[in-house]
Amino acid sequence: MNLAFFFIALSLLFFTAASGAPVVAETRPSEVAGTSGIPSAEMLLRGGLVSASGLIYWGGVLLQARRVRKRIGRTPNLKPRGTKERLLWAGWMIVIVGWIAQPFFIGSESLIAALVHPSALIGGGALIVLGYLATLWCYAAMGAAWRIGIDREGSSSLVQTGPYRRMRHPIYSFQMVMIAGAALLLPTPVSLAILVLHFICASIKASDEEAHLIAVFDGEYRDYMTRSGRFFPRLRMRRIQG
Repeated sequence: MNLAFFFIALSLLFFTAASGAPVVAETRPSEVAGTSGIPSAEMLLRGGLVSASGLIYWGGVLLQARRVRKRIGRTPNLKPRGTKERLLWAGWMIVIVGWIAQPFFIGSESLIAALVHPSALIGGGALIVLGYLATLWCYAAMGAAWRIGIDREGSSSLVQTGPYRRMRHPIYSFQMVMIAGAALLLPTPVSLAILVLHFICASIKASDEEAHLIAVFDGEYRDYMTRSGRFFPRLRMRRIQG
């Protein structure tokens, strides 16, 4: 929990520092477009949307953790256990800091020109908003069963409603949607690297969670796996080998 607060606070410091710093050189007026063809004002808007989305998302995670803690009387697995989980947390922290802080360290010259398009501003913003609304849907479906890590103290029920009806890990899926939206707003190599790193971390974490849930629920979870996809909805049932 303290690590999460540390990185959120660090990002806020970045925001404070950047808000008082010039975005372009003094020799350029703010309305002049950069090398990517994006005016400085639009660049500020894109960067602001990306940073704000990261702060809102991860701030919401902390609020959700606090709500669940009040309901269950203990922390919802905020502390990593073992070397593997610590490495995964390090990967998540890189994603969080990169998502929130990147806009304060790049200019329009950092954008991949081939991916810059006016429609990306609307498309990226829409993905961020829809991704976060869907995340709130996941929180509502999970209720007090929501956890950040594997709950080795036991799970009383398997959630299979709402977005969990066809996807086993929709929270990770909607994180990817939001990060993809951020990458549309700021199409840089760093944005693409963040998206790839997130997918790797989410895949490893999802695999570990599934192994734990198979051990806990056995046949019920195996049956659930035939009807659901890991990150994307499954349209056809599949056979699970024992």
